[in-house]
Amino acid sequence: MSHANFSSPREAARAFTPKLAEFVDATLYPQIWSDPALSLRERSLVTVAALIAGGHLDELPAHLRRAVNNGVTHEELAAAITHLAFYAGFPAAISASAVAQATLATQHETDTGTPPATQETPA
Repeated sequence: MSHANFSSPREAARAFTPKLAEFVDATLYPQIWSDPALSLRERSLVTVAALIAGGHLDELPAHLRRAVNNGVTHEELAAAITHLAFYAGFPAAISASAVAQATLATQHETDTGTPPATQETPA
């Protein structure tokens, strides 16, 4: 994973590849994401799974936030990541878990002003 600091990979790439961004803006969101065959929630789960399986962790934070905004719960994302460990590999799932923790903990703090509760492991 690169150490680029951006919340929207598409916006970060726009300056270097404006034609690619234009294609995404004209096709992906108005046509693909708007197709009623899948709900936004379902599309988010599929997209998050594809990004994890493909090792595209730079794009994962933006799509994790979008998934939550589209109604996917933290518990569902955790279950999906755990499930993917058996199909995409444990390193992919562990990396995705770390990205999800960092991304969603930050989102939780932004939304509520408090850090998320953590469970302590019994000694």
